[in-house]
Amino acid sequence: MTRETLLSSTFLQLADTLVADFDIIDLLTMLADRCVELIDADAVGILLADADGALRVMAASNEQARLLELFQLQNDQGPCVEAFTSGQPVSCAALRDSIERWPRFTPYAVGAGFECVYAFPLRLRNSVIGALNLFKTQAGTMPAADVQLAQALADVASVAILQDQATRETRVRDLQLQNALDSRVVIEQAKGMLCERGQVDMATAFSTIRQYARSNNLQLTRVAEQSVAGTLTIGALTARHIKQSHQTR
Repeated sequence: MTRETLLSSTFLQLADTLVADFDIIDLLTMLADRCVELIDADAVGILLADADGALRVMAASNEQARLLELFQLQNDQGPCVEAFTSGQPVSCAALRDSIERWPRFTPYAVGAGFECVYAFPLRLRNSVIGALNLFKTQAGTMPAADVQLAQALADVASVAILQDQATRETRVRDLQLQNALDSRVVIEQAKGMLCERGQVDMATAFSTIRQYARSNNLQLTRVAEQSVAGTLTIGALTARHIKQSHQTR
């Protein structure tokens, strides 16, 4: 698939959420994955704010990106936190030079193999609801076209999340976002159970749950809830994953 075709497909998927019920976590996971492909990022993480304004990790392109985002939140420091607080894009083409800016985050990110980071606010006019973080293993300035594309993707995702809240009270919007944040907790629980019982890593566990949800036209959160409740067995999840893995070989 060409870059232009993938880009068109991505915006079409984002636009579809404006007229249909959608799963926020699945939407943001798709956005993270597409940023890796479209902007040549090596890792992507996305944060959303809860009703109290505290950031939470909502999606990541891989486990390494999720850990980087968690480190930022635990230390209240880093590009994603800064982009959310300021409502403005944050760029750092040479991460090693940012030790004074982010004294705890910089050594951790460089130690993880990253040399460049860009962060973009998830915003709609004056509302900033989170941030999108792009990590690269090579230092260097991101092309202006890619910077504009990343912010455009972040903006469209923000519209998708907030569009059906335009005529509601702020407390209703906060409730929907809080429900999404709570859903993330359930998904993490389901991943942990599958890791332990299925003897797989976190990335494989999430891929298995997500693949099952898509194959059965179910919301990701619903599959996670069923897994945690025991109404959907680990065997059913892994059997489908193994069967589909063989079919794609």
